[in-house]
Amino acid sequence: PIKEGTIDESHIYAELAEIVSGAKKGRTSDEEITLFKSVGLAIEDTIIAKLAYEEAVKRGIGKEVEL
Repeated sequence: PIKEGTIDESHIYAELAEIVSGAKKGRTSDEEITLFKSVGLAIEDTIIAKLAYEEAVKRGIGKEVEL
């Protein structure tokens, strides 16, 4: 999005590690938008996938597929 001019550096509030560690708060309302771009660390992908899965299960949404 930065390269395309959709957003600029001033739109970036925090890095993932800052949110996860509690150094900065995540979203505080449903109106706020989170954009996460994973770039290279497989552990980040794995953690985000786990959190997304757990949230979907909690909300009763999504579709389980057998791999």
